[in-house]
Amino acid sequence: MISPRGIFARTGAIFTKELIQMRRDRLTFGMMFAIPVMQLILFGYAINTDPKSLPTAVHAEEQTAIVRTLLQALETSEYYDLVLETADPEESARLLASGKVAFVVSFPAGFTKRLIRGDRPQILIEADASDPAASSNAIARAETIFTQALRHELTGALAHLAPQPPPFDLVVHPRYNPEGVTQYNIVPGLLGVILTMTLVMITAMAMTREVERGTMENLLAMPARPSEVMLGKILPYVVVGAVQTVVVLITARYLFNVPFAGAMWILLLGVAVFVLANLALGFTFSTIAASQLQAMQLTFFFFLPSILLSGFMFPFRGMPNWAQMIGEVLPLTHFLRIVRGVMLKGAGIEDLQGALIAMTLFTLAATAVAMMRYRRTLD
Repeated sequence: MISPRGIFARTGAIFTKELIQMRRDRLTFGMMFAIPVMQLILFGYAINTDPKSLPTAVHAEEQTAIVRTLLQALETSEYYDLVLETADPEESARLLASGKVAFVVSFPAGFTKRLIRGDRPQILIEADASDPAASSNAIARAETIFTQALRHELTGALAHLAPQPPPFDLVVHPRYNPEGVTQYNIVPGLLGVILTMTLVMITAMAMTREVERGTMENLLAMPARPSEVMLGKILPYVVVGAVQTVVVLITARYLFNVPFAGAMWILLLGVAVFVLANLALGFTFSTIAASQLQAMQLTFFFFLPSILLSGFMFPFRGMPNWAQMIGEVLPLTHFLRIVRGVMLKGAGIEDLQGALIAMTLFTLAATAVAMMRYRRTLD
């Protein structure tokens, strides 16, 4: 007959053993608390589907009281942040292509005179619609903002212009994705997400697998330098990244009909730097993790903020400043700007050099950390 006391004793012993083992595996124990806390903070504070304070450039060919009133209304609406004034349409196009502004608001010469005559002059808003979710709410509220602002100006002899419809025509020109097709924004971004998820993980697990299988001693006994070991472990996965890139680009073009407006060599340059950044990070994780399980945990701990704070799932400009600062450190943030800029906007190398430099610096930093930790392992 099985004794209940014996069942509880054996179960309790195993339970105590697992608690001790959990305490010894500090990385896993920390992840169990760090990941839920990170999710609560990111979803609770950083994610915002109604972005405001979007950088806006103004091209006003006249400066009158009515034009200044309309611009002030945009500013106080909290959706538009008037950061620049442009001198010509070409400069406006460059600002949109580079991503420095999300909107360009243009007032033609003679706007006020035509408004007073009742000729319904046009106000042009050019929007970076490569991410429809980031610009849709601001565009939808623009006419209401202008109409309410004019109510304070159209009084007395101009009171007949105040009733509906508004005494102007608002022309919205959504650029780069005028139809608002979600796939045009998501599919190019998936290239970065797939490369991040797979390359960091498989590289981190490659070295920890050597430790678990006991073959790490053979690597340490070889006359290879740390840089040579790192390069030899990384190069096979560069090929993996190249194959993944080809598959995603072919799928994007022929299955989802995503346009390709820019130069292929710029995109491939961005892919090359991004792949190296992820592989260097994966190698760094392998010098921290003691097992493949820990390597996977570290990868997930990095992947979660990458996918949430990079602008892939939620508008980047809708996040608070502290979240944007974290996002600027992540290579996926800059790669998304490159791949969307090249494919949707036809952006040139001068428009994307900031993103390329940021990813290069991340790669150098991750490589330096990996080399220092690997040298300590050799000792």
